[in-house]
This record gives sequence, structure tokens and C-alpha cells, in this order.
Amino acid sequence: MRVALGGTFDPIHDGHRALFERAFELGDVTVGLTSDDLAPKTRHDDRYVRPFDERRAALAEELSVLAEGYDREWSIRELSEPTGIATEPQFDVLVVSPETETGGKRINELRREEGRDPLEIEVVPHVRADDGEVISSTRIVKGEIDEHGNLTPEREGRGQPS
Repeated sequence: MRVALGGTFDPIHDGHRALFERAFELGDVTVGLTSDDLAPKTRHDDRYVRPFDERRAALAEELSVLAEGYDREWSIRELSEPTGIATEPQFDVLVVSPETETGGKRINELRREEGRDPLEIEVVPHVRADDGEVISSTRIVKGEIDEHGNLTPEREGRGQPS
């Protein structure tokens, strides 16, 4: 199978790794990485996002490590629009997170309009931090958690009751 997924991936965290791992389980992987112009438009907050080349290098390093356990090919493509590469005919599966599932359904609408078969949409559950909240790049940038969802020292003790 040919698997697509996309995002900004800045910084990469265990939630992203869950998406990548599921994609590699399913087939050969193409990751769409938002362009410098698109990245701020896809954010739910107004925060700094590293330049494309830096994000691409970090993503390539991550994918090369994760791919070692699978006999799969992978590539990274630049995304200049939100629907990205997933409307292209060669893909079979789209891996999404719960908050991007709606976008996956929109991609399938576009594919139908273009006379293409819809993609199988594979929803990967959120990965939770130590406090039970979702791991996100925004929380990492804010200093609440690290990339694995561990509370930062200044946040410890402010999570859920033990």
C-alpha cells in the first residue's frame, strides 16, 4: 500500500511517532511537510515554526530511524496547500490524528469529485502526556512537556491528582 500523511511536525513528538509507525505498518510512506507559507495557516495558535529546511532535516532523521524496523520506502514532499498530496491518485491510505480526520474526509470528497477512489482513512489515537492531556507541539514549545509527554520540572505537581 501507498500511505500518505502530512503536517508541520515542529517539534516532532511521540504523537507524531505514533502516526509514522502506523504508516510504516501499512506500507510505503510519503510524508507531506507544510511549506513555510502554509505552516502558519495550519496552526491553531500563533507560535514560531522553524523554517522548512530545518523541519525537513529533523523529519528525515526521524523517519530514517523509525523505518529501520520496516522494509518500507519513504519520502518527504513539500505541501503548499492543506489538501496536499493526498488527492494524488497513487495513494491508498491516509493516516490522520483525531483532529485531522475531518480534513481526511474532505480529501476524499475532492478525490470523488476528480473521479478517484477514496482513500482508506486510518485514525491514530492521541498519545497522552503524563498529566493525561494530549501531547502536542504547542505544549512542548510552551515548556509544559517534553517530546515524550513528560511534565517539565516547573509543571510537575500541577497535573491530575495521583
